[in-house]
Formats: sequence, C-alpha cells, structure tokens
Amino acid sequence: MKVVALVSGGKDSCYAMMKCIQYGHEIVALANLLPADDSVDELDSYMYQTVGHQIVVSYAKCMGVPLFRRRIQGSTRHQNLSYRMTQGDEVEDMSILLEEVKRQIPSITAVSSGAIASDYQRFRVENVCSRLGLVSLAYLWKQDQSLLLQEMVTNGIVAITVKVAAMGLDPAKHLGKEIMNLQSYLHKLNKLYGINVCGEGGEYETLTLDCPLFGNARIVLDEFQVVLHSSDSIAPVGILHPLAFHLENKVESISLSATNGTNDACLEKIDSVCEVQGDCLRRCAAKGESVDAASDLDDVIEHRLLISKTRKDNLFSMCCWLQDSSKTSSGLQEDMKAVLKKIESQLMEYGFGWENVLYIHLYISDMNEFALANEIYVKYITQEKCPLGVPSRSTIELPLLQVGLGGAYVEVLVTTDQSKRVLHVQSISCWAPSCIGPYSQATLHKGILHMAGQLGLDPPTMNLCSGGPTVELEQALINSDAVAKCFNCSVSNAAIIFVIYCSTRIPPSERIGVQDKLDTVLKQMRLFQENKGCLSNVLYPILLYVLVPDLPKRALVEVKPVLYVEDDMKTTETTVEDMSFTIAPNHWDFQEASWHDTCIQKSVIPGKICVIVLSVTNELAMKVCSESPGCNRNNQDHRFGNEQIDRITRFCIYLLDKVLAGNGFSWEDITNLKFYFPTSLCMPLETLSLMFTNAFNEFAEMSQRIKIGKEPIFNLIPVLGAGKTSSMDDIITCELFSQKH
Repeated sequence: MKVVALVSGGKDSCYAMMKCIQYGHEIVALANLLPADDSVDELDSYMYQTVGHQIVVSYAKCMGVPLFRRRIQGSTRHQNLSYRMTQGDEVEDMSILLEEVKRQIPSITAVSSGAIASDYQRFRVENVCSRLGLVSLAYLWKQDQSLLLQEMVTNGIVAITVKVAAMGLDPAKHLGKEIMNLQSYLHKLNKLYGINVCGEGGEYETLTLDCPLFGNARIVLDEFQVVLHSSDSIAPVGILHPLAFHLENKVESISLSATNGTNDACLEKIDSVCEVQGDCLRRCAAKGESVDAASDLDDVIEHRLLISKTRKDNLFSMCCWLQDSSKTSSGLQEDMKAVLKKIESQLMEYGFGWENVLYIHLYISDMNEFALANEIYVKYITQEKCPLGVPSRSTIELPLLQVGLGGAYVEVLVTTDQSKRVLHVQSISCWAPSCIGPYSQATLHKGILHMAGQLGLDPPTMNLCSGGPTVELEQALINSDAVAKCFNCSVSNAAIIFVIYCSTRIPPSERIGVQDKLDTVLKQMRLFQENKGCLSNVLYPILLYVLVPDLPKRALVEVKPVLYVEDDMKTTETTVEDMSFTIAPNHWDFQEASWHDTCIQKSVIPGKICVIVLSVTNELAMKVCSESPGCNRNNQDHRFGNEQIDRITRFCIYLLDKVLAGNGFSWEDITNLKFYFPTSLCMPLETLSLMFTNAFNEFAEMSQRIKIGKEPIFNLIPVLGAGKTSSMDDIITCELFSQKH
C-alpha cells in the first residue's frame, strides 16, 4: 500500500515508517501537525507531540518525500476514550490534513502512526481513517517496550530527548541526550519507579535526527535552550527548544544521486512542504447511510421471517432466519436486509438497540458474497449506534438453502445492561489481526470474554499463513491468545469452550491433524505460562468441531473461543457425577446408562456458568433408538427416519436436563441453546424444528421445569458435520451455555 506517515518528529513515528517498509508498503508522503504559533514549543494536547516542530520541516528533504503540515486550530473537546466527530476538536485538524493529502495523492490508501499503548490516540487515528476510507497501520501497537527500544537503537534510529517529565529524569542532565546512551538508565528507572521505557506515559519525548529512512541528509542540532516548565523536586518538567540546526548531506546519497544523473539542485526540489489550510470549525457532517427500520420490508414476505429467543431476561440469544420451503431465495442482499431489520425491530420492541448486542453470528449461504453481506451489515451495526463498542462477530458459510432457508441467518447475544467492555482495534499491527469494520476482536461481559472468530492470519500482512490447516490453526490460536492478553488472561488456561470451524477443503485425512495440533499448542502455551509463573488455575475447555462449506478469505480453519476471566477461577469439572445437586426426574422411558456420559462434555464454574456440548454420534443414536419400544433393531443402513430423529430430540432434552439439574442450573439460566444437524439427514429445518418444539412442549407439560413461550428457545444450525472430535460425524450436536447472575 502507498502510505502517508503521521510524523511528530519522535522515534516512534519514524520507526513505525521503517516497519511499514519492512512489510512491503511505500511511504509516499508525510503529515505533521504543529502549533499555530511558531514560538510555541508544546501545546496542551492529548493527541500531538509538538516539541521540536521547528525541525520536522526538514524531514521532507531528508527523506525525499513531500511533507504536508497543518497548524492546529482545534482543542481537546471530546475527552471520552472513544471518539465521535466533534466540531472544533483537535482531531478534526488531523482529518482535514489527511483529507487534503488524499486529495493531492489519490493513490494513498493507508496511514502510519507510532501508537504503542495509547488507546486514546489509536481510537482517534482509526476514527479519521475510517471516515476517509484509509487503513490505519500501527506496527508498534502492543509491542514489548523494552524490546522495541532496543530494536530502534539497533536499527539505526538516532533520536534525542526533547522533553522529560518523570521521576529520575533531570532536564539539566538528560535533555538532548541520545536514547542509545539513555537506554540502560531508562530500564533502571522502569525497575525503580515503573516508568514506560519508550515514554508512552509521557515520561519523555524524543526528536529523530537520523535514521535509515533519511537517505538524503541527517539533521545536526547546533544550538538549543533548556526551558524549565516545572521545577518540581520529584519530577521536574523541561523541554528542549532548538535554536539552530543544519542538514548534513550523506555521502552515500550524493554518490547515488551522481549515479542517477541528479545534482544538488534536485535535492532542493525534493524539499516539498505544503501547508494545509481550512477551518477546523467547519460543519462535521456524519457520513454513512441511515437505515429506515420500516422500509424495504414491504419487498419481503413477512411471514417467512422467523425468530427464536431464550427465556432468560437479562442475557439472552435471539436468532432470525427466512423460512423458504421452496428452497429458493430472494438473494443475499434482500435476505440480509430482511433478517437484520427484523432483529432490529425485535430489539426495539424489548426497549433495546444494537448497543445491547454482545456478539453476532453471521451465517450466509455463499462466502463469495461476503463483501455484499458486509456492505449490508455495516449499514445496521455502526459505531454511532454502539457507543460502548460494536459487537464481536464471526462469519461462516452454512448450507442454508439445502435445508429450506434463505441466504442469511443471524444470531445475536443480547444483554439488558451497559456493562460490556469491548476491544476494537482497527489498525493493522504486529499484535493480532485487525478488525477493519464495525466488529470487535472481543467483548467482555460479566466475566465472560466473547471472542470474534479468529483466522490463521499473519497480523502485519493480514494474509493467511501458508502451510495448510494445522499452520492456520496454530496462528489462529496465537492470535486468540494475543487478544486474551489484553484482558489479562490466556486461552491456554481461561478458555471454557473452543468452537473450531473446519472448511470442507481440508481433506478428511488431515482433520485428525487439526485436533492433534490444537491439543499440542494449548499444552505448549500452558507450559510457557507455567514456566513464567503465571499459571495458577486452569480451565480445561470443551472442544466442538464444525464442518462448513467455506470461511472468510478461503481460510481452512476458524477458531471461536469463549473465556472466563474473573479472578476467582475454579477448575472446571468434566464428568456428570461431580458437584451433583439434584437428580432430574426422567419423564420419558430412557434408562440410566453409563454410556450416556460419553455423549457429554461440560465446563462448570459452580454457581456461575455451565457449558455443555452433547454429541449424539451415529453409533449412539442407534443405541438411543434401540431402547425405544417397537423400534427396528435391524437398521443396517444407519439411516434414521422421522420416528428415530423424534426420539433422539427427546433424548437430547432428557440428557441436557440431567446435566443442568445435576449441577444446580435450570432451563431459565440458559443464554444460548443451539442444535447443529448435518445436511446428510436430508431433513428440512422446518421439519426438525417442529420435532424439537413438540419435544420441548411435551417436556414442559411433564416436568414443570421449563416455561415455553411463543418463540422456540433453541436455534437449529445446518452444517455439513459436527462433533466433539475432528471426525464430525454426529447426528445431532447440542451447544448449551447457561449463566447465573
């Protein structure tokens, strides 16, 4: 990509440019914001470093690229962590600056910045990039500051301190010193007082005088003045005011110029500096299309839209799909609009909106239309509608049309409160894959971390790792762990459940390798945590494998973890007999059998969470049906008719009830209940849904342990296969999540 680099003159923005080039991008312009008054060194700004701005003007000549500058007219008006377009805010100066750069150089598609740990700055750069249709590149984001500082020095960043404001840093002693010479002292201060080694907490600021990108010249500071802003005895604040400097041509650049037939006159032409004017108080017109919740539904047959919803009041899942018995669809665009509008209207009926949604499963019938689906999606779920953060999301292709559904199927997890915490990083970095769009890497709510589906993407390039499904899986787990670390946990010890979506493009012979690799990587991560002394309590997660037609970016594997991150973690139990509370009565004729336990995986955090995966394989289904009076015990072709499937649905409810009751949970605690069924059943979703509905109604009448409303409490998910192992040969697979509050 062609990149405009935001430069303050500091070491971080310069090293970020070097990382851009390392990853194959091209720096074609620089952008800098400076005070309106040249005599002012530093502004009271939360966003911009301006100390040393008198020297930044020479960067164009040093690098041989144009420099665009704008004098800051705005101030800090929007002080919340997340940013909304605000008239007169200093962020709008950056927007005007970058908009002009893009106008003059239309080929620019990305913006580089040197953010390391500041969410405040990153949010604002991402906000502006999103508005201008640019990609944010932040290759220093979340990097270890000690290693990062060493990298800068090793890779030729020559920078001096131009501001100090921390305990142990003396303006008289430390201003104007090269970071190479201060490196060991900064590490010492880190151990003594906890300062940020790279100065991310405002402990110090730097000015880069030379680096490998300065191919034409280096900057020589001839004279400067130390200005004391605060003489505080503990942490005095001082800045360096440059009085005189000059450029020193590099010998290598001169010889290179001679080779290319250029001379010093050309060097003067390279010195292109453009000052961008414009009124920061211009009207901030919000971009993006508004969606009329009442429109377009006239074009869709309303009675085909169906809804399911769990019964829990304060945290529930809701699902919408189009019943299409003719097995034809109006097309993804119309189907997607209809489904999203229906969910939006249902949320409004309950007094909620998209801001109450924690997680979204987006199922589509054709991954080739992913871009179109996303285009529709972003018109409904926007950052403006979700001030606390957009929901996390996974996108999967499912065989919807084969079971009589439309082209889109959406499932949402909804909370009634406003206590969620969202991680939404849109910048491309070395940390973890970015979310370029209105969805978040992870959403934390009531101790549960709902993580977006993770692909095996190499974060800095956003390309799928080559090497097959096991390589992709390992990278997806590494990416998941990077996200988890932002919440002070690890997938190796805090995961409750992993759903591993496998593409049909993985040969059956390689699927066992995916299962083995998952076990190996998690064990290696646990060992690493243990060696660091970070591993105390360990949760051993449930594993659910799902076979699907396709995944985003033609990935072979997608991993969706759910983690428990509260401080008082307890080890999960994995057998039905443990922590028994009550024995659920058997309202059907199923006989207690030891093999029932082989169907069950569960994670239980006593009194808080109970997660169950129930797997009914072909073999176990035959056992279930063989116990039925009058069944055909000579069913050699392993095919199951409606009568057998009907019995299997009741067995699933019976066994789920047994596990819930045995661990002190009720059906009212359920926040999510899914039944996966393979298309090989050759059964329309409508038929299977009726079977489960009848079974639940019958169970409700017999047991009084569950209340049934007008909508089903379960979602039916058509897949090509599912199971607790990579063989994915279940007749029916259930995923149940229950939570007490």
